[in-house]
Amino acid sequence: MKRHKKNLGKCIFPKFAAYRNLIGYAESYLHITGWMESIKRGYPCKPDGTELPWINYPAIAFLEQRLNRSLTMFEYGCGFSTLFYARLIKKVTSVEHNKIWYERIRTQTPPNVTVLHRAIDEDGQYCRSISNTPESYDIIVVDGKDRVNCIRQSINRLSDQGVLLLDDSKRLIYAEGFQLMYDNGFRSLDFEGLKPTGLISNRTTVFYRNENCLGI
Repeated sequence: MKRHKKNLGKCIFPKFAAYRNLIGYAESYLHITGWMESIKRGYPCKPDGTELPWINYPAIAFLEQRLNRSLTMFEYGCGFSTLFYARLIKKVTSVEHNKIWYERIRTQTPPNVTVLHRAIDEDGQYCRSISNTPESYDIIVVDGKDRVNCIRQSINRLSDQGVLLLDDSKRLIYAEGFQLMYDNGFRSLDFEGLKPTGLISNRTTVFYRNENCLGI
């Protein structure tokens, strides 16, 4: 009986300690990043409720340090990320395939944001929506649908200092996109960790060349 209690204690104590230290302690990683607040509010945010992208925390921290008001962005897949980027850079153009989500986000965006709606298709108008805009971009974020084709359409729309960010880049289906970037002279930098509300480690990759806008 004593041995049974001892073994039971060994099983229970680590779980209790994890709960106490990660969830119960206000200065734990889950609290200071906003992970707990994101669970509570139902959207990715900081502890004060300020919106965050649904990418991993190391990538978010990197972008917060490097983005500035001189930069422009095209974003495949609008959302709370659009509001985050709008606070940090000069101009954001974002495309969204989901009409309901497009309407919701469009009503919340500040004046430096343009949100486009394009129905989802494969190698069609959605991925080519960037070609219907008149400018090149310092940052292109690929976090929507048809991602390999979005990467293909984006390469020639980057500025000389431009970088491309691909989220969920662990997925093997994006291997062709990696090769496209490498064939065009880009290198890659990976960030890995928890996303807001996420339970597993996710990867975000930044593709860059020399003299890029993020100082990599």
